[in-house]
Amino acid sequence: MNLHEMEAVILCGGQGTRLREETEFKPKPMVEIGGRPILWHIMQRYARFGVRRFILCLGYKGEMIRDYFLQYRYRNADVVVSLRWNDVQIIGQEPAEDWEVVLADTGQDTMTGGRIKRALKHVKGDRFFATYGDGVADVDCAALLKTHMDCKRLATVTAVHPSSRYGEIDIEEGSVSDFMEKPQVNNGWINGGYFVFEKKAFADVSDDPAVVLENDVLPKIVRQKQLTAYHHDGFWQCMDTYREMLMLNGLIAQGKAPWLS
Repeated sequence: MNLHEMEAVILCGGQGTRLREETEFKPKPMVEIGGRPILWHIMQRYARFGVRRFILCLGYKGEMIRDYFLQYRYRNADVVVSLRWNDVQIIGQEPAEDWEVVLADTGQDTMTGGRIKRALKHVKGDRFFATYGDGVADVDCAALLKTHMDCKRLATVTAVHPSSRYGEIDIEEGSVSDFMEKPQVNNGWINGGYFVFEKKAFADVSDDPAVVLENDVLPKIVRQKQLTAYHHDGFWQCMDTYREMLMLNGLIAQGKAPWLS
């Protein structure tokens, strides 16, 4: 399947309570890393593989995401403003992104499964990418889609090795032999949040706002033996805390942001 035909549904409605320093004033996907919202970085990753249509599931402070994209051309180009005639002209180079962005209001307090279900009316194809709006990774979207297509199941989840939230130490005969600050965990896999779904995977899912993707939808797909795992050994990092936000900003400042390469 041509990746240009794929769409990406991005969950943008959570409150991000663990990053309250930023999310008290803005939705979590709008928290900036490298001067751009993390949402933009996620979209850029998909766009690198040819995806150009995005369905954003809005909720908490969704009007800020709506305003960002409605004003996108003016934010990213030189403009001439005529105060007398109330006219705005874009001059010079326009934004390079050739994206189509659907701003879908999926409810203030709707959970993840309910948000995707409500957004399906905007999905044109039979299958789609889906992810959370608060994490970046150098996922190979083409390989992810190929795995999904080869296995012919209802859904595919990207499995990643998480970074430990604590420093890990190796001990030999009472002496510390190695110390690693927040290393990658090698003997466990977690949900990395980059999915491919067949649209029919949600055929029997209610649009009840209480439906949770991780607790209600995915376990049912597992019981049906219809969930494939795509193993990603590269970079992956969610942005749950202020410290993680600073770390992601640091990677960009150092020119070492794998998801942008």
